[in-house]
Parts: sequence; C-alpha cells; structure tokens
Amino acid sequence: MRHYDLVILGAGSGNMLLSEEFGHLRTAIVEPGRFGGTCLNRGCIPSKMFVVAADAAEGARAARRLGVHASVEHVDWKSVRDRVFDRIDPLHESALEYRRSQGVDVFTEAAHFVAPKVLEVGSERITAETFVVAVGSRPVVPDIPGLDTVAFHTSDTIMRIDDLPASLLVLGGGFIAAEFGHVFQSFGTDVTIVQRGPRLLMAEDEQISRRFTELASRRHRVLLDSGIISVAPEGDGVSARVAGPDGERTVEAEMMLVCVGRRPNTDRLRAADGGLETDSHGHIVTDGAYRTSVPGVWALGDAVNHFQLKHVANAESRVVRHNILHPQDMRTLPNNVAPHAVFTSPQIASVGLTEQEARRRGVDFVVSVRDYSQTAYGWALEDTTSFVKLLASPADRLLLGAHIIGPQAATLIQPLIQAMSLELTVDRIGHDVMYIHPALTEAVEQALLEL
Repeated sequence: MRHYDLVILGAGSGNMLLSEEFGHLRTAIVEPGRFGGTCLNRGCIPSKMFVVAADAAEGARAARRLGVHASVEHVDWKSVRDRVFDRIDPLHESALEYRRSQGVDVFTEAAHFVAPKVLEVGSERITAETFVVAVGSRPVVPDIPGLDTVAFHTSDTIMRIDDLPASLLVLGGGFIAAEFGHVFQSFGTDVTIVQRGPRLLMAEDEQISRRFTELASRRHRVLLDSGIISVAPEGDGVSARVAGPDGERTVEAEMMLVCVGRRPNTDRLRAADGGLETDSHGHIVTDGAYRTSVPGVWALGDAVNHFQLKHVANAESRVVRHNILHPQDMRTLPNNVAPHAVFTSPQIASVGLTEQEARRRGVDFVVSVRDYSQTAYGWALEDTTSFVKLLASPADRLLLGAHIIGPQAATLIQPLIQAMSLELTVDRIGHDVMYIHPALTEAVEQALLEL
C-alpha cells in the first residue's frame, strides 16, 4: 500500500489544483480517462470549435438579408472534425508527461474507495493525508426499450463520427440539444428534436425559452411534450416511436443523439464506501469550503455542484487549493453568481434569477426588456428577434438577473455579471458608465436605463 500526502481524483479541474506550493508534497493524480476532463475532450472546448464552423456556414447563408448573396458549397465534416481533435488530442500525453516530470505519480486505471481515505487503483491500494475528489460527470442513458439495439451517440461520442448524417434524431431539449442541433443543421443535416417539456431550454427565463423554441422550430422539427417510448434499428439508422399530444408517431433518422442530462461519477468511485455523504442526485455533500464528511477529503466540480460548468469548477479549484494550503484562513466562493451561456443560434447567456424563479420565491422585482432592433448595431444586423432582459430589486436597486438572447450574448452579459458580483446598483452601471456607440452594448445600456 502506497501512502501520499495528496491524491487528486480526476485530471480536469482537479489537475488545475496543483501549483508550485505543493512541490514539497508526495502527490498522485488518478485519471483513467484523458487529462483535461470533459471540457477539453468531450465538452465545451471541442463543441465550441464546431459551433464556430457552424456559425460561419449559417452566416454565409443568412447574408442575403444584408444584400450579400453567398452560398455554402460543401461542409467537409472530416476537415472540421480533424481541425478540432488534431489540436486537442495531443494535449493529453503532454499533460501526463509534464506531471510525471514534476515528480507526480499518475495512475491511469479506474479507482474506487474501499474505506475512508483508502483507494483501490487497479491491483493496488493507496492512502493519503489529503484527497481531492474531482471525478466529474457523464451522460445519462435513459432506460428506453430497444436503445441497446441501436448505435446511438451521446455528447461523448457525437463529435468524433466519421461522416455527417443526412438526418439526426435528438432526444432532449437542453444545452447539448440546442448546440448540436445548430451545428448539424448548419452543416446540412435534417434535425428532429424530441423534448418532454413544453419548450426547449426550460431552465432559462421563460421569455428567453419561448423565443428560442420559436426560432429553433423554424430550423428543426421540434416535437414538444413528447417522449420516445421505444427505438429499433432501421436499415443503417434508427426508428423511434414517439408519444406526444397528438398520439404516437414514428420518426426515422440516420443517427440518434441522446442528451437528457448528466450524472456525477461518484457511483463509480463508490463514494459511500469512502464514507462520503451524497445527496439524492449522487453529488458529494460539502460545506462552503468544499470539505466533505470525511476529514481531509475535499471535493469540487461536477461531482459536487449541479451547475456542470467549467468556470464554476475552476473557481472551486482555486478555493480548495487555498484552503488546503491555508487551513487557518478558510475561503468560500466570493458570491453566488454562476453565469452560463448556450452557444447555439441565437446565442443565449444568463445569470441570476429568472422571472419565474423570482415569482416563485416571492421576490419583488422590476423588469426591463430591450430589443437589439432598438439599437443602431441591431439595425446593421437586421436583427428582429434578439433582446436583453434585466430584473432588479426595487428596494436596493441591485441586479437580480440578466438574460440575453442574440449575437454575442455571452460577451454582452459580462459587465452585468461583474455588476452583480461587485454589488453595483443598476443606476451606477447604467448612468455612470459610458457605452461605446454604436456597439451592441447599447442594448445593455438601454435596458439598464429603463430600470
């Protein structure tokens, strides 16, 4: 049995924990997959590289409204795919070798707890004074009759396919469905989305969700309030029985993407055998400093929080690093602001309370909505569907939430995130800050002034 000062489980945001300050410790990283975790290998980074290519194709076709008559002759899927993974794939080996060159032991076999602070890795067991659990999450595969008889994809595999399908059946209506629906439709694939709820992106502000559902329905076949009750092979593709408000129908497609959520990998780690308390969803329970129920064991990222966002995991990693090194000066995350963006078309970004959450909680608010079309740059874009929506407290004039749908949404929302983080009133950020004319930020400015 080997003993370490520090063992990190997971080389996504967990790998970011290490710094020169840990150089004197005997350290190990356990990573049975690839360094970089979901974000680098199967998630946000490669998917956004595909989205950029999709945006280029969609932009060319949409330029006609500006008087630019362009067309897309052909999308070379393999070239798009290889541009992405030829850049990403070599990073695993270089990261692995870098850690080993620093004297860090790297275990590449699957691991699980057999007792508190005792880990079985392959054929051996290791212990440590300090563990950091950052094992991430994986796609949920629903129990659908016949699903095991078809070659379906999840977000883990869909980006590495060899050929662009003529048609794609997407089960789910969240982030992944929205982004890959955009990618494949822009590349020429006929997309059908089956969503069990009444709208796509149900977690967004309802006004944003309704607008996106309306726009997505112009591009895809969108089956709402529907579910797949069985699937079966059909030639080289799949045939699905779909139940919806109008009864059952058959939907056939060359390929199927399943994206109905993600689950933490704590079950594979056998967290309970390690004495770790988990919630009903399998997330490890921690306090504000990210300490678990076992002294000396910390946890962060998708294994802990429900956000499933890389920037949240990175922020948690910084907090855990500080707390391990400075146990007499514990820190927590500085605020509850956890923004997110959906890189679909149109782009969506959000932070804070939605209007329906505010109503449900009984929170008083004032609201303003400003269309892109009310700005000069919105005119330049010929944009008639995008808007900025803000919620603020009438008492202290602080922002409660910000929601944007439209081009550059993920960038436009950043000053609003900062305002919420720094507790700046809407009056200060609206009246005391100059916004460049005629940039799209004027839509944000106008929404603030309207409050």
